[in-house]
Amino acid sequence: MIPDHLKRWLIFLIACLLFVLSQFYRASVAVISPQLIGELALDTPQLSLISAAFFYAFALMQIPISMYLDGIGPRISMTVLSAIAVAGSVVFAAGHSVSALVAGRALMGIGMACNLMGTLKIITLWFTPRYFATLSALVVSLGTVGNLIAATPLVLLAQAMGWRNSFLVMAGINLILVVLFFAIARDRPRTPLVPDVPEAASTRMRDILQSLVRLFKEKDYWIISLGTFCRYGIFAAVQALWAGPFLIQTLQVPAVTAGNLLILTSVGIVVGSPIFGWLSDTILENRKGVVISGLIGMAVVLLVLTRLEPGTGMAVLSILFFSFGFFGSAGGIMYTHIKERMPPERAGAAMTGINFFTMIGVAVFLQGLGNMMKYLHPDDAMGGSAFIDAFGFCAICLVVTTVIYLFTVETLGKRKKG
Repeated sequence: MIPDHLKRWLIFLIACLLFVLSQFYRASVAVISPQLIGELALDTPQLSLISAAFFYAFALMQIPISMYLDGIGPRISMTVLSAIAVAGSVVFAAGHSVSALVAGRALMGIGMACNLMGTLKIITLWFTPRYFATLSALVVSLGTVGNLIAATPLVLLAQAMGWRNSFLVMAGINLILVVLFFAIARDRPRTPLVPDVPEAASTRMRDILQSLVRLFKEKDYWIISLGTFCRYGIFAAVQALWAGPFLIQTLQVPAVTAGNLLILTSVGIVVGSPIFGWLSDTILENRKGVVISGLIGMAVVLLVLTRLEPGTGMAVLSILFFSFGFFGSAGGIMYTHIKERMPPERAGAAMTGINFFTMIGVAVFLQGLGNMMKYLHPDDAMGGSAFIDAFGFCAICLVVTTVIYLFTVETLGKRKKG
């Protein structure tokens, strides 16, 4: 029998690996898009729909998860849903039509919908609150390995065995992790390892609705929701879809080099997430300021991208794309921020509610930017002027979000003074 003080790290590790899969599934369409287009004769709207299907399904699943995660617990929630992702990966691998691929991606989105929130809930139940921001940032940092796998490694795997067999391999890995998680994970330690571990919340509909009403009355809930809608929506839309065509077609960067630059963006997240978590928890002892610094940094990078021309040096591009990931990682502190604004027994509902806006933002910006570029530049929707407008619009959204975020409550400083 594994002692609780060791088991919590094993549970944490397996949960992080499940989140790695979530990140992989999110970004996996980008590098196999040439094969999908060539094999199924897809056009741009169809490709964007296939990519966005994951995020729409993921976002909509946050509604029932926010209602039941605190009551059912992360073990059952993550196990059942992750098993659905296995089926989604198989359906996607076997798909020979747009509808089949959309269905597979939607099942993946449903299946991965609880892995981040469930892991954050596990941290709440098994670890001291003092290090929540650090550990949650570590989850995001480790999860970004999934983005790395969905880049060059997926390209090589698809070249070796085909994209369909690649997703069957991922389905097998997914299944193994689901079985391990169910066998090892527990919602709570046998003996309390941290003070004031909340009991499971009520699963009665009346109690759930009352709790959600209280959540919706919080001004900061809506401000932080807007923040994560724009921050992650813009970040993921650029990284997962639009940065590639911008680099290849506008800046005339070779495809392999473009892939390496996108990997640098993921490296920026891996590096930045624990740094911002550590700064927030220990050095600056601040939530709001850390989030705002990340929003401003992302906006600056996007504005610089609008000024680039073909022939821009690799050193400049490398710094910019690394910085985009680095500053984007600061947004993970938003989950800590909203958690501290709600009672512990509803921490899962609060974070999951925020996550709905996080993922719906990706779907909106993925399709919205494409539609905007086509509308403003019908004859050259993938040209330099189209990307200037798109990235400039995203920068404006981030600046407006920054101003609004100034009106949130600084929870860490408030708690320390109290």
